[in-house]
Amino acid sequence: MPEASVLSVIYDKLNSHFGDLHWWPGETPFEVMVGAILTQNTAWQNVERALDNLKAAGLLDPQWLYETDSRILEELIRPAGYFRIKTFRLKNFLSFLCSHYGWDLEKMFSEDLWLLRDQLLSVNGIGKETADSILLYAANQPIFVIDTYTRRIFQRHGVIASDMHYDALQTFVMKSLPKDVPLYNQYHALIVNTGKRYCRTVPRCEECPLNSIGYYG
Repeated sequence: MPEASVLSVIYDKLNSHFGDLHWWPGETPFEVMVGAILTQNTAWQNVERALDNLKAAGLLDPQWLYETDSRILEELIRPAGYFRIKTFRLKNFLSFLCSHYGWDLEKMFSEDLWLLRDQLLSVNGIGKETADSILLYAANQPIFVIDTYTRRIFQRHGVIASDMHYDALQTFVMKSLPKDVPLYNQYHALIVNTGKRYCRTVPRCEECPLNSIGYYG
């Protein structure tokens, strides 16, 4: 089966199973960006607690957050784990936002997709998955987010080779699917939910909505 057809079959089966997942949660683009940084190496429910703390403190504003003392910020985001490292990463990102775009998110979002991606990747503490999450979910740019679940699910169903690196896998997916922000958004959300519930380190294949298309281990 051609790769594009396989990806479409996977999408259709998962979409039929889960429905519209309305991912990524966040009331504002800035909240989405902060969440993308905080979710590194932790579960989303922990990020929600940290975001709730920032909301209660009235700090979900780029400049106010940047001007907040690091020790205060560390305590507010403590539920997200690695709070000192993540405070450092948030401050680095906010410094970038100030120096490059004067706190203007619309100006930032109007930047060329690949130029902005390169800029984000130059920020200490922002890797490819975080940068692409910011671009897709906050900036509404057509770029597909690759994560551990994406690689695992596509490998197990024989779609990709085990040694395919991030950029190659991203290019493969984006060439195989229509260039569409809502599609990329929903597809990634479907993959995340499948990975969490079924395609674990020890897989639950019998219950997985993809069991009919085979498991290659």
